[in-house]
Amino acid sequence: MSKKMKYGGIIPALYACYGRDGEVSEERTRSFMRHLLKKGIDGIYVGGSSGECIYQSVEERKKTIQCVMEEAGGQIPVIVHVACNNTKDSRSLAAYAQEAGADAIAAIPPIYFKLPEHAVAAYWNSISDAAPDTDFIIYNIPQLAGTALTQSLLRTMLQNKRVIGVKNSSMPVQDIQVQKMIGGDDFIVFNGVDEQFISGRVIGADGGIGGTYAVMPELFLTMDRLIQDGDLRTALKIQMDIDHIIDMMCGCHGNLYAVMKEILRRREDMDIGGVREPLPQIIKQDTEMIDRCVTAIEEALSRYCRED
Repeated sequence: MSKKMKYGGIIPALYACYGRDGEVSEERTRSFMRHLLKKGIDGIYVGGSSGECIYQSVEERKKTIQCVMEEAGGQIPVIVHVACNNTKDSRSLAAYAQEAGADAIAAIPPIYFKLPEHAVAAYWNSISDAAPDTDFIIYNIPQLAGTALTQSLLRTMLQNKRVIGVKNSSMPVQDIQVQKMIGGDDFIVFNGVDEQFISGRVIGADGGIGGTYAVMPELFLTMDRLIQDGDLRTALKIQMDIDHIIDMMCGCHGNLYAVMKEILRRREDMDIGGVREPLPQIIKQDTEMIDRCVTAIEEALSRYCRED
């Protein structure tokens, strides 16, 4: 199977799953994975922004990796985000992900200190060296990480033969096109901005990795199928509905992930806890907006995803 076929399609980012004590819950992580597998997802992305990685310890992240790998059982490709804000811990996670059987690892650049490009490349390559038999994916999210994947940095990283692609979450859709041009036909670029999924796919993205996919996977799976079938008119309608839902979810007091977890609890009876501080939890005043989100998702599903 080619890399494009292996990693294409809809790859939700797994949400951090906590128990009532606020600690990472093995039981809830496994339950959530089984739930997503039943939805027909094409892959899973573990330990990224949606996994609240910067607020978790290395051991907690390893616990999640183990649960995901055992539940996935080779049914879908697993991409594990392993970046920590130091090289030692990142390498430890990378090695663990490879040992657990992950198909690929991914990493953002180091955050806080503004590093020169050669230092960012050295960081990524050192992480990759710790998992020498595993594909490596660059995670480009400059609006949060503070460092952008420039053309020169990408060309430097392509000297590492394990680098197979980019998860591109920068706001300019054209970045996807540029990365495809530099990387070549076999280079994989994932659309990372959920509100621009159709734009990213049309301009060249091979699939998508997204933080809102897991709360409404059917909509993204249907949109992706329509894009492949050439029905861009209907795909655009779904994209517009998704964007409206995301806008409402972001309009709550609680953090986006706290809101989505509450939607999952209400729609799917899937309780995976709240979010970890300092991320804000939902409050009583969010109830009306969350109800509207649930209704909007259900209405979109009835329009596009449910056959008579």
